[in-house]
Amino acid sequence: MTLTTAQTHLASPSATAPYSLNPNLDRTALAECYARTGRVRIYGLLASGAIELHDHLRKRDDWVQVIHAPGAPIELTRQEREAMGTKRYARLDRDVHQRGRDGFQYRYEALRVPDVEEPLDNDDMLSPFAQFLHGPDMLGLIQDITGKAPGRFINGQATSYGVGDFLTGHDDDAEGEYRMAAFVFGLTQMWRLEWGGLLLFHGPHERTAEALVPRFNTLDLFHVPQQHSVSWVSPSSGFSRLAVTGWYRARET
Repeated sequence: MTLTTAQTHLASPSATAPYSLNPNLDRTALAECYARTGRVRIYGLLASGAIELHDHLRKRDDWVQVIHAPGAPIELTRQEREAMGTKRYARLDRDVHQRGRDGFQYRYEALRVPDVEEPLDNDDMLSPFAQFLHGPDMLGLIQDITGKAPGRFINGQATSYGVGDFLTGHDDDAEGEYRMAAFVFGLTQMWRLEWGGLLLFHGPHERTAEALVPRFNTLDLFHVPQQHSVSWVSPSSGFSRLAVTGWYRARET
């Protein structure tokens, strides 16, 4: 899913903060876990930049709500949702949850992560983060963990899951994109298990699941394809679940 809505962003004087990888990660242990289970959670991924990115995203007012719908995804700015009125938006909300009963469905807010080939925009903070994700430190870490040399990362987006948001089961396999591994970089502070928004890895026959609670400065890395979902966010949640997601593509041979 790629955002198409034109977007603006808030300039931030702290947006020049560099991103650096934690040099103390136990790559051997991480690689063993990935080889055994097909996924791994990396705590404390960044040595610098995580707090600044979190604060920047919390301040942004140009988030776009994305909704899976027949034909093409629905994309709504916050201003467009407000203009819809309570009754009209409630009907849309009912349709979203009804479609989620029997098929693939999602609803959350998103911001597109700029492509690494686009001009660097330090005011955005997602732009230098894209450069970091595609830089030699991260590519080296991904190779050390997965045992495969990634070509590049693709389709990055920042996501914000608020009350009632969710993502039903899917395996991330997309024809022609050669996705090698998916990642979720968590930027959520002080989240409770009971609030939902859990990253769920589905077990055999969809009867069990391994649940990971949103955390701050963590990277969940998992091979593609693999069935997973994000559980419904409860009204008890104190704030939204923040993350940056995307995929690493297999190197072309």
